Amino acid sequence: MRVLKVSAQEEGQRLNRMLAKYMQLAPRSFFYKMLRKKNIKLNGKKADGSEKVAAGDEITLYLADETIESFRKQISEQEKKTKSSRSKSMKIPVVYEDQDILVLNKPVGVLSQKADRYDYSLVEWLEDYLGKDSAQTFRPGICNRLDRNTSGLVVAGKSIHGLQWMNRLFKERTLKKYYLCLVHGAVKGEKKLHGYLKKDSGKNIVTVVRSPENGTVEIETQYQPLQVVFWEGEPYTLLKIHLITGKSHQIRAHLASIGYPAVGDAKYGRRGKAEQQFHLRSQLLHAWQLELSKEEYLPSLYWNKIFIADLPRKFAQVLEGIGFDVDILDV
Repeated sequence: MRVLKVSAQEEGQRLNRMLAKYMQLAPRSFFYKMLRKKNIKLNGKKADGSEKVAAGDEITLYLADETIESFRKQISEQEKKTKSSRSKSMKIPVVYEDQDILVLNKPVGVLSQKADRYDYSLVEWLEDYLGKDSAQTFRPGICNRLDRNTSGLVVAGKSIHGLQWMNRLFKERTLKKYYLCLVHGAVKGEKKLHGYLKKDSGKNIVTVVRSPENGTVEIETQYQPLQVVFWEGEPYTLLKIHLITGKSHQIRAHLASIGYPAVGDAKYGRRGKAEQQFHLRSQLLHAWQLELSKEEYLPSLYWNKIFIADLPRKFAQVLEGIGFDVDILDV
């Protein structure tokens, strides 16, 4: 027999989904059968699995430990070793934290979610940071993703409630996302770009086209030039970008399609004097601000909230080296 106590982070989810997260390898029919035979009870009573659990609820599993463990995923020693070594070296600045959400400033080079079994991404870092209990079924997750070499704001859910709430806001686009990007060329005037994104999964590259085609998605990107500087005979512009939609590689591909590629972008840009002088290996693109304009988002965010992520040191050094006035970024 084993008793699971529902934590504040887990409340709000259905009982059958919590059981499926705890015993990931068990078929759904197994839970229905055990619930029907009263081998699994909620607060000492028969349940059908549709109940929403609350903090403090007790789920009793009248099952042998061997049966329970056979349905739980096991982490290999290699994965544990890899995770331990990388967790010690990864430093993630926390911009904001409450009982429901975390807002992080992701550094360049860090994966939002792992692409390979042995990767250590923000999701794994979250588990270590929050001290995830092995018996807990809720796994903290991120609500928005950034490319590996794009830095800046990533929102994570610390509870089911926070994760679901913020995921909905990103999906419905009821919050505003602003980026900073240094581009080649002298950009004049604020403009909203519209187009369609076509993805080549094999090459991990996207193309912007003017009209919809089979497999394309509609995109919108708005930009505002903050400052133009001529350095070593070439113009550079610091842009403030409002990401209206938010698809993979959207900003980089959209800007490159109109002749203003991001500085340092090896995939969609070109290697110019700035890339050589400052030894750039990644695009200077930073998720700078996140604005929540409504009051009813979460109890912990009952006031209008703007999150701001400090620029990476490398980005700031390049701006200063070229001659930009970084004081214009003070808000």
